[in-house]
Amino acid sequence: MSRRVRRKGVQYGEKAAKEAAPPPPRSFSAICDGMLLQSGRKEVEEEEVDWTSLPDDTVVQLFSCLNYRDRASLASTCSNWRALGSSPCLWSSLDLRAHRCDAATAASLASRCGSLQKLRFRGTEAAAATMNLQARGLREVSGDFCRDITDATLSMMAARHEVLESLQIGPDFCERITSDAIRVVALCCPKLKRLRLSGIRDVNGDAINALAKNCGQLVEIGFMDCGSVDGVALGNVASLRFVSVAGTRCVKWSAASLPWSKLPSLIGVDVSRTDVSANAVSKLRSSSQSLKVLCALNCPLLEDEGNAASYNAKGKLLLALFTDIFKGIASLFTDSEMKEREVFWVWRNSRRADKNLNEVMNWIEWVISHSLLRIAETNPVGLDNFWLRQGAPLLLSLMQSLQEDVQERAATGLATFVVIDDESATVDCGRAEAVMQDGGIRLLLDLARSCREGVQSEAAKAIANLSVNPKVAKAVADEGGIGILADLARSMNRLVAEEAAGGLWNLSVGEEHKGAIAEAGGVKALVDLIFKWPSGGDGVLERAAGALANLAADDKCSMEVALVGGVHALVTLARSCKFEGVQEQAARALANLAAHGDSNSNNAAVGKEAGALEALVQLTCSHHEGVRQEAAGALWNLSFDDRNREAIAAVGGVEALVALAQTCSNASHGLQERAAGALWGLSVSEANSIAIGREGGVAPLIALARSDVEDVHETAAGALWNLAFNPGNALRIVEEGGVPALVHLCSSSASKMARFMAALALAYMFDGRMDAVASNGFSSEGISKSVNLDGARRMALKHIEEFVSTFSDPQLFSAAASSSTPAPLAQVAELARIQEAGHLRCSGAEIGRFVTMLRNHSSILRACATFALLQFTIPSGRHSEHHVDLLQKAAAARALRAAAASATGPVEAKIFAKIVLRNLEHYQS
Repeated sequence: MSRRVRRKGVQYGEKAAKEAAPPPPRSFSAICDGMLLQSGRKEVEEEEVDWTSLPDDTVVQLFSCLNYRDRASLASTCSNWRALGSSPCLWSSLDLRAHRCDAATAASLASRCGSLQKLRFRGTEAAAATMNLQARGLREVSGDFCRDITDATLSMMAARHEVLESLQIGPDFCERITSDAIRVVALCCPKLKRLRLSGIRDVNGDAINALAKNCGQLVEIGFMDCGSVDGVALGNVASLRFVSVAGTRCVKWSAASLPWSKLPSLIGVDVSRTDVSANAVSKLRSSSQSLKVLCALNCPLLEDEGNAASYNAKGKLLLALFTDIFKGIASLFTDSEMKEREVFWVWRNSRRADKNLNEVMNWIEWVISHSLLRIAETNPVGLDNFWLRQGAPLLLSLMQSLQEDVQERAATGLATFVVIDDESATVDCGRAEAVMQDGGIRLLLDLARSCREGVQSEAAKAIANLSVNPKVAKAVADEGGIGILADLARSMNRLVAEEAAGGLWNLSVGEEHKGAIAEAGGVKALVDLIFKWPSGGDGVLERAAGALANLAADDKCSMEVALVGGVHALVTLARSCKFEGVQEQAARALANLAAHGDSNSNNAAVGKEAGALEALVQLTCSHHEGVRQEAAGALWNLSFDDRNREAIAAVGGVEALVALAQTCSNASHGLQERAAGALWGLSVSEANSIAIGREGGVAPLIALARSDVEDVHETAAGALWNLAFNPGNALRIVEEGGVPALVHLCSSSASKMARFMAALALAYMFDGRMDAVASNGFSSEGISKSVNLDGARRMALKHIEEFVSTFSDPQLFSAAASSSTPAPLAQVAELARIQEAGHLRCSGAEIGRFVTMLRNHSSILRACATFALLQFTIPSGRHSEHHVDLLQKAAAARALRAAAASATGPVEAKIFAKIVLRNLEHYQS
């Protein structure tokens, strides 16, 4: 009955990562993908290879290229590989961030972890489970997303790993850690060299003095984003070379600067994002004999007073938003010909023997990447110029760091700083294009192909966010990014797959990228994600469904979605998932799949899928407006299929959609349009139309018809047109004040379609059939309201006449009346044609109603009937042949000839009747 609704949807914004559920093991062929690409996929596939006959050292090297999950899969091949898979050299480091690590998982790994030296984990549960690894030789521990970690857990971790040299917990706020736990760390880990903790409420002097007393090798302390830190006590840790209190607001700078300046080995200090003053910075730089670098990014007080400061006092480097950071770092080197923007690259690629300089540069990379990410997360105003001039190039340089956590943080920074509004996923075009112009797309894609899953995930996130910008999306596609993201979407790491799906979601907004995604196997990869993580992965499910929704808007891609099991997958989400974001995207995807009813069978396929219609009807009752909107849109599109229409009604669709229409008067225009549209689609069936009237659907549709928004009042007019076909509903429309609303639409709407359908609704209501119902005093099973039918009839006919006359040109009509050639009639037809009306499909009963109207005593209704039949029979219309066939079955030619030859009828009726007769002859010939 109307155009179908296809929605692209908004691109997703950056969201917080969630703990991953343990996925099933990958197949052997998938594990060896990288090796197959190097040695020639065809040759390997065609030959029988006995992998178990490889030399032991080759197998160990093969294992070293794989992640821990894939090593475990390969180790199950045979007993020899199981033994080799447990080789200590393969288990010197362990990254568990992508996996859920509980006590049982850690215990199962314990036999391999005797030589474990470096551990990375994610989440509080994993922090508690590390004790079960029995890795007493651990030297480095790094944990993130540990917001709920407690003193007890941190203390136990320190007590079990007394040779610990580096402990890093953050960047999340760890507000349940207190100074008590820091004292335990100091007592239990005498070999500690680096301590970085984030978000502690208070670090008191006793805790810091314990570190000074017991950890004689401690060279770096980082207390970032803490509530308060005893700065004076930090001056007691004589071994310190690097200190960071970035983001910590409660530091008494006047008292702390003097003891810090007396630290004999202090090289670097990071006071970024604090309230440090220019005076304190100046005092520290002038007093310290050893200080080389002071990092003070985004310090408001310093920036207000900073222009008066001496940036290079005594050769001590100051890194701030108002300084040239690249130039400052380049000043640490003696190479005068070095290009300043390439300072990090030159340093990494030179084999410098200066251990102290290497140590300083590694620290600079770490603190700058940390602060830039934090600044990007808060997105303070007034930094656009900094981001374009220095921020983006710095992040791109840091993405090439040899420190994995710096790489990840830089990629996350890129993903974050381009998004200026999380809610609407708004991306700053200037920032996104700055990344692209500096070669950032190629860098990110190279990182996405890394064998390290943590880097893959953050690079994919950055690509996804940047791809909201159409120019960047094109660059990603041109650089082969679609294939890379499709490969990452097949990852067994949920975090990697989730970000890759987000990238495909954003890229699929562009019509030009949909086909490339399908060709790269992206459609199947996205459908497989839904089956791979059916629960516990709301983020990955929402992104996969959102991408499929965009792809389903394309005719060819929609067939691919159905071919690879997408209908079943999406219906499963709509039925079983409780997360509203997933429900919304699943419903949108089903709506788009059902929008191609004339070109493929997906509409019918969705309707036949068990539970699909029930799920969509249920979703119209959701508390989330977006879910209700997409579910109503899906039911609207599905109602174009006759079987779906009746099936929707059978599962309570009429009642649900009427209730939705009754409650959406203050909702978004999109929801109002789809609620009215779904009722329009269902009301094609007269039984449904009567049911809608009985359920109270007339009043809310009249209210929506009064909307100032064209899309809303157009769909409401279509629904009222269908409802008015039934005399009982016609009287209800009159009783509910629908005539003035339809009259207003008929005369004032900017939409020709709305005016046309309003005129047809009025014509149905006053062609005489409603009179019998009105004379009985009943419009339904209740008592009729008092109405003035004669006044309403006069008003309706007056505006129907005025509507038809707007398509009249006296000169053209005169020429058409006096000429026997077809040219003048063709000109009138072109003038009268309403383009969108060609998409309407009428039933035999409706066509019969118009034929009967040709004999009505009202010349206005006769003119309206001929005008409507003209629209429905224009040869280029989608359903013209169908309508001509119905007219022939109704023997309409005789009534049309009578209307064309009438001496008393209006000229419009005569000319329009001639055009309809000509259209009939066109199809007969």
